[in-house]
Amino acid sequence: MSTASATPPRRRLADAQVKLSDRIGEPAFHILCGLAALIAVALIIWIAETVFDKASPAISHFGLGFLTNKTWDPVHNHYGAAALIYGTFVSSLLALILATPLAILIAIFLTELAPQFIRRPIAILVELMAAIPSVILGLWGIIILGPFMENHLEPFLHSFLSWIPLFSGSYSPLGMLPAALILTFMALPIITAITREVFQTADPALKEGAYALGATRWEMVRMTVLPISRPGIVGAVILGLGRALGEAIAVTQVIGNVTQIKASLFQPAGTMASWIANSYQSANPGLGQSSLIYLAAILLVISVIVNLGARQIIRRTGTR
Repeated sequence: MSTASATPPRRRLADAQVKLSDRIGEPAFHILCGLAALIAVALIIWIAETVFDKASPAISHFGLGFLTNKTWDPVHNHYGAAALIYGTFVSSLLALILATPLAILIAIFLTELAPQFIRRPIAILVELMAAIPSVILGLWGIIILGPFMENHLEPFLHSFLSWIPLFSGSYSPLGMLPAALILTFMALPIITAITREVFQTADPALKEGAYALGATRWEMVRMTVLPISRPGIVGAVILGLGRALGEAIAVTQVIGNVTQIKASLFQPAGTMASWIANSYQSANPGLGQSSLIYLAAILLVISVIVNLGARQIIRRTGTR
């Protein structure tokens, strides 16, 4: 009796169905995955095309001079983005300067120093900060942080550092420094979570080798964990920067929304995202709204440049 005839008919039918599903399922799987990727790319192109199309009247009217003009005067249709670009970069960079060391220290504590039974609860609490709605952080900034800054922190900084222009001038509950602190709270959980995950991937053999050579715990972290984790830390910082650059609601509530360039961090300012969120509904139709969308186009370009730059940094540091 042949092997084929010895195989039960029900089993032969099941095998034929499996082969048929493989022949159909594999191409369908490739098509669905490709379609999903195509939809994502098409959506990004659609958003970019819409933004630049709506911004084209302002782009053609103001040109690149829009980037250097700090006047925003809806009454006379004079618009410039310099003060808002300045506020965006200063608040975001200051937030990263404050958040990055804190995030790295928290990640080191959670991976290398904290007892096992408290690592997970603290990590969960830190990551829960990212789940707080930005409007609640903004309200907290208005009710608690702003008055604390005006009555305590800003006078303290002024008493010791008034010779530095950054800490000169009158005190205010609204300004660049409160906005930077709010952005610090928003970027901190993102940078911490990613940095902690990166630290956990460090090879235990390298740590044990460092200890075997007589290294202290700090020396072990400095010689093994930090160098290996540098690309991941850079990626975490860039994600935090992306959150800071695009944040609108919380910043709108605490920054003061003034188009001015002042050296003092105590003074009110504005960012591109906060200005768009605060002004678009009441903007003059035509050139006024187009100028706000021009701000959005600038913010989109900056975000793309930052992410592409981050990829190059990660690629270079990862190959060393």
